[in-house]
Amino acid sequence: MKKNRVTLVEVGMRDGLQNEKSVVTLQNKIELTKRLVEAGVIRLELGAFVRPDRVPQMKDSAELLRHFYGVKSYSGIHESVLIPNEKGMELASEFPIKEIALFTAATESFNQKNINCSIEESFKRFEAIVKIAKKKKIKIRGYLSTCFGCPYEGSVDMNKVVQLVGRLLKLGCYEVSVGDTIGVAVPTQIDSLVKKLKAKKIPLSKIAGHFHDTRGTALINIFHAYQLGVNTFDSSIGGLGGCPFAPGAAGNVSTEDVVYMFEKMGVKTGLNLNRLIETNHWLSQVMQKKLPSKVGLAGDFLVKEET
Repeated sequence: MKKNRVTLVEVGMRDGLQNEKSVVTLQNKIELTKRLVEAGVIRLELGAFVRPDRVPQMKDSAELLRHFYGVKSYSGIHESVLIPNEKGMELASEFPIKEIALFTAATESFNQKNINCSIEESFKRFEAIVKIAKKKKIKIRGYLSTCFGCPYEGSVDMNKVVQLVGRLLKLGCYEVSVGDTIGVAVPTQIDSLVKKLKAKKIPLSKIAGHFHDTRGTALINIFHAYQLGVNTFDSSIGGLGGCPFAPGAAGNVSTEDVVYMFEKMGVKTGLNLNRLIETNHWLSQVMQKKLPSKVGLAGDFLVKEET
């Protein structure tokens, strides 16, 4: 039975900004964090301990975390950071981090381009990270990229996707975010995934949907996944993002668009749409470009009309 509430994980601070060419300053990231929290965001991916020469937008993640932990009103926020290796875990361990995220892919080619190792090697890397995380009682979230299509290999075997989801859960991940990294998924693929997950007795409560809107199908995929029983979805303020290692991958689905759809359906998100739209417009000025969010571009006329 579907719930009348969904959980949104705001990934704009990391997955959103990492693919943007214009560098957002630390001060503006601090302001963006404040605005997102004021809009009701509870689960927030703040940054990543990755190589700054490969992902320069994440070079100030430590400074951002340092500020975050100095703000008392953020104590109820469930923050996370992306960790690529043991070195990244050591850096994250300097902070009272509540959650880390690990990432691998469903295709070998993308994994090599993204993190320069095979899928099997990525799981080997996870061992040291997981050991530290468990010792410090840090929650672990898993990202699985290219689950519905790969820019290098094309179609993806859904059985392999489900098998890798199972491995991530067995490793210790409490949740696995299944990613449509290049935005090619359609609802029939969601059907196939859910059917195979259920066949392996993997509960949908441990699954999150991560959909990019490259071909305009993100919202319908989210809606369909919700109808089938998935209740957690990643989204990015303004529709920021993409993947620096996936040619042609447009931005993540916009947080404002997802909130508008669910709230109009009577499904609670806990987020304030007007605040999100205001944040969109502020961030658009900061980045000196219009952000791809449909609701952000349309403005808040309908929101005001109905209040």
